[in-house]
Amino acid sequence: MRWSLNLERSYGVALWLFAVAGLVVAMVVVGGLTRLTGSGLSITEWRPVTGAVPPLNAAAWASEFDKYRHSSQYALVNAGMTMGEFKWIYGWEWTHRFLGRLLGVAFAVPFIVFLALRSIPRRLIWRCALILVLGGLQGLVGWLMVLSGLGPDKVAVAPERLATHLGLALILYCVCVWTGLEAWNGRSRAGAAPPAGWRIAAGGVFALVFLQVVLGALVAGSGAGKIDTDWPMMAGRLFPQGYLDPARGLIGSLLHSLPAVQFNHRFTAYALWAGALGFAILATRNRFLAGPVRAWAWGLFAAISLQALLGIWTLTSLSPLALAALHQLGAVGVLSVALATFWRLLRN
Repeated sequence: MRWSLNLERSYGVALWLFAVAGLVVAMVVVGGLTRLTGSGLSITEWRPVTGAVPPLNAAAWASEFDKYRHSSQYALVNAGMTMGEFKWIYGWEWTHRFLGRLLGVAFAVPFIVFLALRSIPRRLIWRCALILVLGGLQGLVGWLMVLSGLGPDKVAVAPERLATHLGLALILYCVCVWTGLEAWNGRSRAGAAPPAGWRIAAGGVFALVFLQVVLGALVAGSGAGKIDTDWPMMAGRLFPQGYLDPARGLIGSLLHSLPAVQFNHRFTAYALWAGALGFAILATRNRFLAGPVRAWAWGLFAAISLQALLGIWTLTSLSPLALAALHQLGAVGVLSVALATFWRLLRN
């Protein structure tokens, strides 16, 4: 059976990739709730196979609880926790890891089947292989993140590892969606490609959205959203006091100084909002760009504006669980719109 060189699209492959992308979003949401509930260190071992089965009897639960009681987080934060409370946080972390295993199976098995049936457009096979590699790497990065919180006197994971873990998950999501769009639509049959300046502009807005989401992960991981909860000022100042910590140096301050982490997230939000507005206005005035591109540009600006308002509400409300989770989900939504806008412009 020869591979069809004319196979340019596959709706089945596209739907599969969109479903995998949906699972990635579910993992991001559950991962965010795991962090917000302080559950991420409740499972102290990495058992990729046997860990798929949760404790099924009292003895198994007692064993897991005993392992957790030897952690610094239990001693310094959760001393005296009941078994019921432990089951609650364990459930969030187990669900997050289970979704990771499910994601691996949901990708690998259909990938093998589609390869055997020669249903994947040849130009997309290497991208699907990249998704498989990224998925495996994500599992390893997730465990390295957990390890950073299991050492002596550690009660939380390292914020930079949390940001790396989320960033890699979003790269995985974007590759799935982009490849799915290519599988659904086939090769671009557009005439002239958009000018390089427009490609750079759309790609730049997308990259800035991605950076802002990763900076948000640093805010969440470090607890920087719990300080300076006034807006637009920060503790009554335009520029926060303590931005640079001499003991940490520049890089250490950017990653761990709470005023710096929050200010960077705020400042990037302002730059992103202004950039998206300028992009939408210029797209409207440019006759070269197709109508759908202009619509996507304004949709992106609207999504960024709503996300910014939600972020301000979350901050000034002292980050309640529901708003914080909604803000994180909104970040994935904005990234999705930015990705779709960039993809649509390239095809014009």
